[in-house]
Amino acid sequence: MQIITTHKGADFDAAASVMAAKILYPEAVAVLPKSLNPNVKAFLSIHKDVFDARTPHEIRPEEVMRLIVVDTNRWDRLEQMDRLKKNKNLEIFLWDHHLSEGDIEATWKCEGAVGANITLLIRDIKQLNIELTPIQATFFLAGLYEDTGNLTFPATKAEDALAAAYLLQQGADLSVLTSFLKPAYGENQRTVLTRMLQSAKKTRLGTYQISFNQVEIDGYVNNLAVVVGMYREIFNVDVAFGIFVHKERGNIIVIGRSGTNGLDVGKIMHALGGGGHPAAGSALIKSVNPDAIEQMMVGLISENQQATVKISDLMSYPVVTVSPNIKMTQAQDILGEKGHTGLPVLDEGRLVGIISKRDFSKAKKTSALNAPVRAFMTTKVTTIEPGSSPAQAARLMIQHDIGRLPVAENGRVIGIVTRSDTMRYLYDLLPE
Repeated sequence: MQIITTHKGADFDAAASVMAAKILYPEAVAVLPKSLNPNVKAFLSIHKDVFDARTPHEIRPEEVMRLIVVDTNRWDRLEQMDRLKKNKNLEIFLWDHHLSEGDIEATWKCEGAVGANITLLIRDIKQLNIELTPIQATFFLAGLYEDTGNLTFPATKAEDALAAAYLLQQGADLSVLTSFLKPAYGENQRTVLTRMLQSAKKTRLGTYQISFNQVEIDGYVNNLAVVVGMYREIFNVDVAFGIFVHKERGNIIVIGRSGTNGLDVGKIMHALGGGGHPAAGSALIKSVNPDAIEQMMVGLISENQQATVKISDLMSYPVVTVSPNIKMTQAQDILGEKGHTGLPVLDEGRLVGIISKRDFSKAKKTSALNAPVRAFMTTKVTTIEPGSSPAQAARLMIQHDIGRLPVAENGRVIGIVTRSDTMRYLYDLLPE
């Protein structure tokens, strides 16, 4: 007997991957965990006749000779599958897009750095020229869209977009997909969000603004991931972690959402016994103090920061500067000679302004070019610290409509970073 299964709390990508694997392994039995995301449960309840699946307790472990696992590489994330470890001749096939280390020792595996696990399976379905029904294509596209944020999450790859195009060609219905991907947001979620915002606090860890928020919850509240995502956007932080304490059950649910590509939430959740992706992740922890969990995450993020690119890695130095007392013509000559578009203006080592090509448009008369730089320079100067991130630099440039930022440390200019520097990093064009 062959079975296909996935992780607890299966989302669209996990459930869709199970059904796509069923196409590739037609003799296998699809086994879905009892804990499904509400929108997945709703979709499958309507399409029971199309997507037939059993639950783990319906499987006789002694009969299983091949286990096909999708969208996870860890035993503790599977529901009631530990009992299969006793099967000496058990074959394990693994399909997983998480590159974090797992404890499932597979006989054969397909892994890849793509945004959604379903993309790996679509690759083989395409190669085998297997025709999909519109319902199958819609289900698979729901998984792809949910895990890539409609192809917007940083982990999304070109292959994900090509897989999406293929599924649309196979008849995926976007209107059906949209109705099921809309997360439920009701009174319970609104109450939790309000409590989070009332106790909101920010913490700077390295180059990122992060919020940790501990909330006690009573009873069952679904779609907490939606709440954390909304909280992050409203509170305007790079990364938000909701630490939801359920005293009655004696467990804690940790959910993380990130809006930056420099901090991998999935890796942090993996260290806590959960999983996820760079932009999103979660973990279920039992009998642990929430303060201890928060401190553990602080430590994990600090370790992550050590390998992160900082402004000090991108900036140019030494910096070409000018005095506020030189003539505009002299500054113009220096700009042309150095090929720069702007220069910091220093007075006895103190930053007092910036003179840029844009400022020369104010000096329209020839006589104005003989005026000192201090007459036309911009005096409200926005600077950045060397430990800041490229994403922060980009935000400052957009906010203030400027093309360069002096890098200042202890009141002294030690470098300069330009719009081109940040774009080269953000589009992965840095030289190795």
